[in-house]
Amino acid sequence: MRIGVLTAGGDCPGLNAVIRSVVHRAVDNYGDEVIGFEDGYAGLLDGRYRTLDLNAVSGILARGGTILGSSRLERDRLREACENASDMIHQFGIDALIPIGGEGTLTAARMLSDAGLPVVGVPKTIDNDISSTDRTFGFDTAVGSPPRRWTASRPPPSPTSG
Repeated sequence: MRIGVLTAGGDCPGLNAVIRSVVHRAVDNYGDEVIGFEDGYAGLLDGRYRTLDLNAVSGILARGGTILGSSRLERDRLREACENASDMIHQFGIDALIPIGGEGTLTAARMLSDAGLPVVGVPKTIDNDISSTDRTFGFDTAVGSPPRRWTASRPPPSPTSG
């Protein structure tokens, strides 16, 4: 099986962790091939992708952002993608697409699914505003990280302070 993965929309903590998990599960557990589309749906439409193997995702957990890049897609380009969904399946030889993103990304994913492209969407938002989800990755980090950062940024008490 050949799986395509992309990240779209705004940046959010945990994107690289999801990419790494997809690759590890697909390659280690099933012997599948994974390709990553660069800059979200724009990479899918423009044919910009790279192979994601275990070496490609090694060491990415500590990196911020997403190794694939991200972008927002104009509605007209999304309609173009839906009209050409079956062509994209054959062009890239993908059996499924895993888009990682928020409300707009998953709306686009639904449209592609309705057009015949097998899709498994991964909800991502720091706003926790995607219907039918209790939690999304990115939200816990966005809510929990600032207090840790504030604590970490305080100077330690000096031995002379009383």
